[in-house]
Amino acid sequence: MNENLIKGSVTKSLLLFALPMILGNMLQQLYNVADTFIVGQFIGSNALAAVGSSFTLMTFLNSIILGLCMGSGVLFSMLYGAKKMDKMKNAFFISFVGIGLLSIALEAVCLLLIDPILSFLQIPLEIWSDTHDYLFYIFLGILFTFLYNYFASLLRALGDSRTPLLFLGVSAIGNIILDIYFIVSLHMGVAGAAIATTMSQALSAIGLFVYVFFQQRDLLPKKEYWYFDKSVFQKIKDYSLLTCVQQSVMNFGILLIQGLVNSFGLVTMSAFAAAVKIDSFAYMPVQDFGNAYSTFVAQNKGAGLEERIRKGTKSAVIVAALFCFLISTIVFNFADTLMLIFIKPEQTEIILKGAEYLRIEGACYLGIGLLFLLYGYYRGVGKPGISVVLTIVSLGTRVLLSYALAPTLGEHMIWWSIPIGWFLADAVGVVQGIRKEKWFSRKRAEDEKVFND
Repeated sequence: MNENLIKGSVTKSLLLFALPMILGNMLQQLYNVADTFIVGQFIGSNALAAVGSSFTLMTFLNSIILGLCMGSGVLFSMLYGAKKMDKMKNAFFISFVGIGLLSIALEAVCLLLIDPILSFLQIPLEIWSDTHDYLFYIFLGILFTFLYNYFASLLRALGDSRTPLLFLGVSAIGNIILDIYFIVSLHMGVAGAAIATTMSQALSAIGLFVYVFFQQRDLLPKKEYWYFDKSVFQKIKDYSLLTCVQQSVMNFGILLIQGLVNSFGLVTMSAFAAAVKIDSFAYMPVQDFGNAYSTFVAQNKGAGLEERIRKGTKSAVIVAALFCFLISTIVFNFADTLMLIFIKPEQTEIILKGAEYLRIEGACYLGIGLLFLLYGYYRGVGKPGISVVLTIVSLGTRVLLSYALAPTLGEHMIWWSIPIGWFLADAVGVVQGIRKEKWFSRKRAEDEKVFND
């Protein structure tokens, strides 16, 4: 276990903890990116549109499970920072059973409702069959998504961000190998891509569970911790459900955007599918840095180190701003070249539409970078409800502007609505943080006055 989040250099401990999380999420994204690349190069643009439109739905479903696990992870961090290991093990038992049952229910519902889901997403008839096949096998892997994210959140909450990375690395390599085998060698089409993804997810999930069971057995609750504690359950509910709402609302808004994108036809769908992959990779490091910052805040809050949180916040803002400036420069200037990763050079219309999206988003990554830090901060201090509010502001703006303007002015209005939503949410979050800081300053002054009197 690594306790450096509550001692030592603030910036160094944040970066060392965040780096494996960043690399791990990049590897996790390789699941779908590998599918997109191999499908686009070896099957065709229709298959690419099927996989791309599925990506948004997959992200939404994963966000539900990830949000529940991340919320529990915040509570684990606080209890670990406060050295309350008995309560942490009881919280582990309650959250594992609860989130596990919800994951099983989610998998069953998705498998039963594939066709209504495709209708909701406005999937064109030309790619209906491919999308159906792809999603069927992806849905079979929801339980594995839960297992991996739960144990990864547990280890990260206690300061170990390296072990989840190792298992993801093996899994990502396995996914690429299986993709090539099923698609190129066996000609199984998009179904082969989905099967490869699910098998790889199973590998990382089962591997991480076995590692914790044999190598970190002391983290697992013994039977004496297998009981229902109402106060602990309430805490888990507050953190997990609100974090889940924040994550799922964010991705549900993106899902609504996907439906609007689909209404513009296969060219726009293919451009969006490829550009979103690049976009996600571009700002992914600052997203994971925000999650690492959240764990930092939670552990230090549990240990009562308010001043260290303030120092960490200043460092986090500087690091995130520098990264966003660098990545914005790269994406804006090389948008066309980046599109060629997924799109063949002769498909010029798709490349032009995707590059337009990337230049608009790429110029504004500072907005999403600050927003991820605000999400992390409010989760870490035990105010996940504010993260939900910021998500609603960001996504609500995006959806309302897109549906109001895109049908008459064109799909580029969808692209512009995204950064507008980011910056509006940033403004709300910063104002709320200033108010909170003023409250703390006033309370400290009152406490000092009482002490001096």
